This record gives sequence, C-alpha cells and structure tokens, in this order.
Amino acid sequence: MVFLATMLATTTGTAGAAEPERLVVDLGTDTGPFHGGASGSLYGIYGDGVPSRNLLEGMHVRTVSTKAQDGPQHPGADALEVLPPFVDSGGKDVYIYMTDIYRGFPYQWPGADGPARLADFKEKIRKQVQQVLTMGEYKDHVVYVPFNEPEGNMFGTGEWSYNKVSWLNDPQHYFAAWKEVYHLIKGLDPDARIAGPNTSVLYDQIKGFLQYAKANDVVPDVMAWHELSSPAAVRTSVAKYRQMEKEVGIDPLPINVNEYGHNYHLSVPGQVIQWVSAIEESKIDADLAYWNIDGNLNDSAVEANKGNGQWWLFNAYGQMSGHTVRVTAPHPNQQYTLQGVATLDEDKKQSRALFGGKSGDADVVFENIDPKLFGKTVRATVQEIPWTGQVGDSAQPLRLADQDIEVGADGTVTLPMTGMNEMSAYQVILSPGGNGGTPAEPSVSWRKTYEAENATYTGRGYSKNGPEGSPSQVGKFATSGMYNVGGLRTGSDGVLAFDVDVPQDGTYDLSVFANSYNLYDLVKEQGPTNVFLRVDGKDPQELRLPLGYKWVVWGHTDTTVKLTAGKHRITLAAQDPELGVTKGDAIIDKIDLSLRDEHVTAPAIYEAEYATLSGARPDYAHPGASGPGAVPLAKGASATFWVYAPSDGEATVSTDHLGGGRASLSLNGEKLDVPKVGGGKKGTDDVRLFLSGGINKITVTGTSGELLLDRLRVTPSHGTLVPKVYQAESGTVSGAAKVTESYSFASGGKAVTDIGDGKANALTVDVVAERPGRHALTIRYSNAEQAPATHYNPDPIARHADLSVNGGPARRLLFPTTFHFNNFWDLTVPVTLKKGTNRLTFTAEELPDFNGDTYNQYDQRSPYAPVIDRIGVTPLTQK
Repeated sequence: MVFLATMLATTTGTAGAAEPERLVVDLGTDTGPFHGGASGSLYGIYGDGVPSRNLLEGMHVRTVSTKAQDGPQHPGADALEVLPPFVDSGGKDVYIYMTDIYRGFPYQWPGADGPARLADFKEKIRKQVQQVLTMGEYKDHVVYVPFNEPEGNMFGTGEWSYNKVSWLNDPQHYFAAWKEVYHLIKGLDPDARIAGPNTSVLYDQIKGFLQYAKANDVVPDVMAWHELSSPAAVRTSVAKYRQMEKEVGIDPLPINVNEYGHNYHLSVPGQVIQWVSAIEESKIDADLAYWNIDGNLNDSAVEANKGNGQWWLFNAYGQMSGHTVRVTAPHPNQQYTLQGVATLDEDKKQSRALFGGKSGDADVVFENIDPKLFGKTVRATVQEIPWTGQVGDSAQPLRLADQDIEVGADGTVTLPMTGMNEMSAYQVILSPGGNGGTPAEPSVSWRKTYEAENATYTGRGYSKNGPEGSPSQVGKFATSGMYNVGGLRTGSDGVLAFDVDVPQDGTYDLSVFANSYNLYDLVKEQGPTNVFLRVDGKDPQELRLPLGYKWVVWGHTDTTVKLTAGKHRITLAAQDPELGVTKGDAIIDKIDLSLRDEHVTAPAIYEAEYATLSGARPDYAHPGASGPGAVPLAKGASATFWVYAPSDGEATVSTDHLGGGRASLSLNGEKLDVPKVGGGKKGTDDVRLFLSGGINKITVTGTSGELLLDRLRVTPSHGTLVPKVYQAESGTVSGAAKVTESYSFASGGKAVTDIGDGKANALTVDVVAERPGRHALTIRYSNAEQAPATHYNPDPIARHADLSVNGGPARRLLFPTTFHFNNFWDLTVPVTLKKGTNRLTFTAEELPDFNGDTYNQYDQRSPYAPVIDRIGVTPLTQK
C-alpha cells in the first residue's frame, strides 16, 4: 500500500489519534454504466436565459420537473418555454406537473363535486397535450405527470379533494381517475410517456396501485415519488419498490424521484454528495427539491450565469464517465457521514471519485488498480469544492494536490485527506502517471475561517442567532458553525471584531459571508446593507453585503486587505468616522482569509485530459505534457472546458499544445473569428477573449492534422478588449419610460425605469463599434418585481426586455431578480454590430399565454423591462 505524501490542508493530526476512517474505492468491481441521474431539478429553470444555457449544460442537468404551461402555481418555469433551451443544452426529459395548471397548494380545482372537478381537470389535460403536440421533436422529451402528491391533494382528505377520502384508505376513485386520464393522454398522443403516482413518499399502497395498473393496462412509463427524508432512504426505497415490481409481475420501470433534499442540504456540496452517491448507486433519475425561488437550479445558480459550490459539484459529477465502481464508506448508507461515488473509464484510462460529508481526517483508498490501464504509477489530482452559500458565486474547484504516486504491490494507493470540511465535497482524478510534466502546485497555500459567533462584539443590538440548519432541523438553512451574528443595522453603533493571525506579509483575499432579507423593513429602504471594514483601525473600506430571498440565505462580499505577518484585528462596523453609517440590517456568518500569493494569481489551469471529450481520448505517453497526458484532436474531435471568470471582461486564454495539427476555438457555443491554434511544433497560442462573469464554455475542435492539446490556462487581463460604457440616462427615452434618481447605487445616481408596458415606452441608446462583428453587450440592471404567493416559495419575477439592434427583429432577454431595485447586476449577451454607430432599442410588453388568447391573471408575467443603469459594449475577441 502506497500513500500520497502531501499536505492536503493546514491542520495536522495529534499523536496517538485513532486510525482515520477509510473510504475504499474498488476499481475491480463494476456496478453498472454511469447514469448521471442525480442532477435533476424541480422548478429550477425559469425560462431561456434564467439560468443561462452555460449553467444548464455545464451542470449536466438530466431531468427537469416543472409546471404546466401557463399554470398559475408560480411565475415562470412554464413547461413549453423551458423545453427548447433545456433540450438544446443537453437535457433529457421535462416532466410536466399537469396539476400545476391550478392555483394554490393543495390544488384549488373548481367544481361542485368530485366528478365535476375531475371533468374540469380532464379538459385542461386535453389542452396541455394538444399544446405539447405542436412542439415538433421536442415533444419526445416530455413526460406527463397527471397527479402530484395525490394523497395530500386531489385524492386526499382536504377541502379541495375529490371526496375528502384519502386514496390510501379507499383507492377506487383515484384508480378510476388514473385510468381515465391515462387513456385520455395516450389517446391524444400514443407515444406519450406518463409518470406516476408521484406520491410524497413510497407508501405501501403503491403496490396496490401497481396491481390495479397492471390489471387495467395502465402501468406508468416512469415510476415517480418523492424522497424528502434522507439519502439512506433512497437506497432502501428503491430496493423496496423493485421488490414490489417483482411481486406484482411487471418489468422494471425507470424511476424518477422528482423531489429530494431539504434547505439544510441544498447548496452544500458535502451534504448533496451524500444524496448523489445514493441516487447514482440506485441508477435512477432524481430532481432537487424546490423550497425557494425558481430559475436558480435549486440554489445552484447565482445571478444568470454564475455557479455556487453546488453547481461545481454537479459539474464534476456530470463529467464522470465509463462505469461506476464499488465504494465502501466507513459508515455505509448512513447520513451525515463520509459518503462517495466513483467511476472508471477504461477508454480514458481514468478514475474519478467524489466524496464528502465529514470534517477531519480520512483515508481514501483505491484498490485493484489495473496495471494494464494505469501502469505502476498513477497521477492523482485532488480538488476541493467548497460551500459558498446559496447566493454566493464560486470559482472553479481548489487544487489541493497533484502528484505521481507508485502503486503498491497489492494494487492500492491511499490518499490521506487531512482537515476536511464537512460542508465541502472533494474530487480525486486518477490517471496513468510517470510521463507528465512537473505536478501542478496547490491553487491556494494558506487559508483560514473565522466564525462570527467567536468574534468580539461591542456596542448595541447584538444577537447570536442559531442553531440554524442541522440534522435535526433540516428545514433551516445550513450555516458555517451553525450560528451567526446580528447587530449591524440602521442606528447601530455595533462593531464585530475578528482577531486573525497570518503567516507572512502580503495581500489577503477576504470573503465576508453575510445575508440580508430583501423584504425586511430596514432592508427595503436601501437594498444592500452597507458596513465598514478596517484593519487595526486603519484603511477603511465600505462593503455592500449580499441580499437573499429569506433570512439565513448566505452569499459573500469579497475584498482584499494588506497584512503583515502576525496578529491583526479586522472589524466590521455600523459606523465609520470617515465613510458614514450603515443602512439596513445584516447577519454575519464568518469571514474567510486566504493569502493572495503566486499560487492564487497564477493562471487557472484546465487540463485537456480532464475536459469533456468528444471523438477523442487522452494519450498519456507524452513527457512534455503538463498534466498526466494530452489529448489528440483529429478533425472534428473536441475538448470542452468549463472556465470560470470572476466578472465580465477580458481574459487571456492560452492554449498549450504539443503540435501535430490545428484547431478552432468556440466560446459559449459560438465559433470565434480568431486564428486557429496549434501548429507543427510544441507551443502556446494566446488569445484575448471577453468572458462572461461566472461560467464560460470554451471548446477546442480539431480542424486539420491531429493537434496534441495539452491544456488551457486562463488569466484575467486588460487593455486589449476595452469596453465602451454608455449611461442609460444619456440615451433617448420615449413614452412613459423615464430617467430616475431613486436608486442610490446606480452608477452616477441615475437609471432608466418604466421601460415596457407597451412598445412605445422604450429606451434607445446609440453605441459605437470600431469594427464590425460580434460584441459583448453588458447590461447593468436591477429587478425586484415579486408576485403574490400562495405558499412557502418566494415568487420573484424574471422581467424581460425585447432588444432590437439597428431596427432588426427583437430578441427577448430574461433578467433574474436582483432582490431589490437598488441592487444592480450585470447581464452579458452577444450581439452583432456594424462598424460605426449602432442603435439599440429596449422595449417590453406583457407576454400572453401559449395560445395567445389569454393573459396571466395573478401578475406573474411582468409587462416591464428591468431598470437599466448602463450598457457596456466590448469586442468578443481581439482582431
């Protein structure tokens, strides 16, 4: 047995400590083809652009459950508006909750009695199927869900039920309704797939449902239920259901557990990986539950195009390939312990393992490493995917270690993981070793977390809040250390002081994890709560803290501080003698400090052999490669990289290659007008590109010969792609659109509001392009419209703008909520401009329902565009 000799974290064990737990990955035991089914989403897509197609494709979202087209259950998430962007982004199936054509929960279906209510529903089902039949090939990706949690809704005991008798006690009316609706859907669309019964748990009575369905030839095409219990219950329930199938005598059905997880789990990689491992092991599809706002992939997406830690977990999970292998956890199938999932891809000669859920130390052991695949040495790359909050943007995973290790004589390698965080997930990628270049350094050298509840508070108004989410309080939100601190608010003189100790002189990245509830009285006035940062009483900075849709929904505000080696006091205060006073009300969870040294400022590395490959596989026989190998790209073969950018703007993308051919580049699905990369000899091709803040899809596609692609390196840069910025108030407003000074955080204090409610109410801005071609149009906007809700979900509305360039046909753009009209975000879209002056026109009007003959009566489709502050125009690429 051979150990990885590296420090994976800053903590060390103590002498005489117990043997660390072991997570064993058995590469010799195949447990079936990799499925990828855990990356599903309930109500996670609002419409095309919210979230961006990059986020959808990069998260490898496989299934989406969403509302019936034009349903009034929530704003957005209309099935037939979600369907094309989802399928075009690689999605498999859209499950239509047909019951969500009604308001309320339990569903408020009209009628004097059960038969009348069912008759009304059947008419609505007929219309829904007829609408789906207009969708061309997209309809093949639809699965109909006729009833949702029928035991608590239409066939339960409540006011709005069929006859106030639960089908669990007397199933006759539900079974008859299932049969009628099944035949109705199949009669209209013989190729339709139908999912059911979609109960809130896997009841024992489902066996009786299967018996009835078999006897009456109405067996669902997909078996669906919800798992809002624990990951351990997933494996148990799937096994229990499979036994029911055997006893009833029906063939195994595909399964979609189309709601899983709780607030305490969602957004937290170390929690969600426990669900993922159970779901993948069970080879089923499953959708993250919808507790909060739609359009953010169940607390995975930030703004329109950024991902948090949970997004990066699913990005890593979706890039697994080949077949799964047996993983033996130290506490098998036990929630809130170390769990994992692993794959082996023989064609790629690569194994990937994802694990997490435990703080402290553990050994990750790979057994039965095949010398024919890997040789006598493996390259192990170890990454951490940290928790960054529900609304906190995350950079790409941290590289903890990258090393060649000799495989033991018994075919094993052990990776000692020290100082793990239970909120993080971890990834190990194993490849053949011994040929690549110098192993990459860790991407961060020193970092430390300081909890707010351990900081010193002086002044009035202090509160220590918690415990927040926990295994016994899964409805509450996860919080680092389970507690947070309040007191920094309007009228306060509070100061929260963190005593820190740093190893050397330098610049440090400082991340303040905080939250304000956007609809809270003190927060409503200004929006983002401002607080004041000082180091040792000096160098004041004003910080604006993140807003959320509820209390204890965490994001982070980032800055840098200069520190000398040793101890310092970092303060967050509600007053500053030089800068002013706090407006609002915020809670603080923690601060993270990390040394901004050459590890951090070095270019981000994206190895080709770890990319998503099409028509290609890695080759590990190249000593000149940077990682374990390189990827030969013949004509048409491609490597796709998910590249992070901290903000919208220029970056230098360096393509390192070993020669052999040429390739083209595309960015976010668009082929770029740049010189081809590659050549006959080893080299590097640099190109300046405009990257959108968050997630960018960069694809390298072979065009001639066979380019040996080594890696991409990405560095923020400036000076080549210079934006031209136009204040919205300098444009022309028409109709009711007007310039406003109501929003203090608008640049220059002015913005344009009331665009829309008809095409006459417009903003027109003339912009100048120095050359023709593709440009990035960056719109700084705000949007806080919210519809009245009938349930626990806040219902923010994604406003839209119809953008016309030079009088051409309008393109509809969706803008996610910014949680307050005084909170401005950037949204970038590509546009084609001619050389010289171009006229951009922004309008909006309320969208009708699918058939064009009715409108939403619950104010769920806004007639207005967002407030527009300014517009930036930047070439997408250098000349």
